[in-house]
Order: sequence, then C-alpha cells, then structure tokens
Amino acid sequence: MATRTATKASARERLLEAANELFYGEGVQTVGIDRVIEHAGVAKASLYNTFGSKEGLVCAYLELRDVRIRDRITRTLAAFRTPREQLLGVFDALREAFTDPEYNGCAFVRATAEAPEDSAISRAAENYRTWVRGLFTELATKSGYADPEELARQLHLLYDGAGQSARMDHDPSAATTARAAAAALLNAAPLAKSPTNV
Repeated sequence: MATRTATKASARERLLEAANELFYGEGVQTVGIDRVIEHAGVAKASLYNTFGSKEGLVCAYLELRDVRIRDRITRTLAAFRTPREQLLGVFDALREAFTDPEYNGCAFVRATAEAPEDSAISRAAENYRTWVRGLFTELATKSGYADPEELARQLHLLYDGAGQSARMDHDPSAATTARAAAAALLNAAPLAKSPTNV
C-alpha cells in the first residue's frame, strides 16, 4: 500500500514538473495533454486519476507557481526591517525572477489569456492576484499610509507593468525601474495621523 501511494505521489510530482516546464515555456493552450504525459513519463490514467482533466492540471500548475512566488517574495522580505522597506523589497523579489534565464512572463496572465472568466483557471489567477494586492495593502497599512488600499492598487499596477515589460521588452531591469517608481509613490503618499510603524 505504501509503495502504491509513493508511486502516485511520484507520478503527481512528475506531471506537475512537466506541466510547469511545458505550460510556462510554451503556453497552456499550445501544449496538449499527451505532450505533458509523455514528458512526465507516466500513463495517461495517472493524469486523469490525479487531476481529473487538463483544466485540473493547469490549476495545479498555477497553484505550484503561486506557492513558489509567495516563497520567493517572503524570503526576500525577511531581509528588510520595516514594512516600508518591505514594500520596495517586493520589487527586489521581482528582479530575482526577471534575471532567471527561464523567465517567460507572468504564468497567470498567460494561462488566463484564453480562459473563460468563470473558469477554475481564472479563479486560480485571481487567488494569486488577491494575495499580491493583500500583501501590498497590509504593508502599506503597517507603514502608516493614509489610504493603504489605493496605494496598494498603484503598487500592484507597477508590479504588473514590470512583469509585462520584462517579458515583452526582454528587460530584466524593469524591476529596478518599477522599484524607483514605487519609492517615488511612497514618498508622495500621505501618512495617516498616527502611523503604526514607519
């Protein structure tokens, strides 16, 4: 029984890694399920038993990307002392992603480009975006800004724009440019009367 469970876990991991490589490198719509199965070296039944469908596999792939992005950002932010420094640190985490030779844009933007709005794929992307916006809002609140939600929205636009520029213009320095713009926003944004932690 233990061997069977280990085999299932191994097949799941291989399918996810194959999906991550192929979907991220070539696109969710371009890559057929048979290529993922062949690349993973598993039986077709393993995919359907584990994920149920291609959409299920795409969602699991996006959840994997989500976890890795959150881990990278959290690890980067641990090096900063104050919430305001951490707001800028998010862009340092972007720089790390952009300088990876395998960087191919935002996996969520690419996966949802042709997905229906009410699909599980769109919901997975929405969960990721909600987390990013929530992080900006939380750090802006802790930094004592008067309107943390509006500031978070502005920072999120810079975050998104940097990702598009890095991919479309093949410009990893987009993160540095976005960080400088974020610093200007933070300097100009009004503080609340009693900042909690600046």
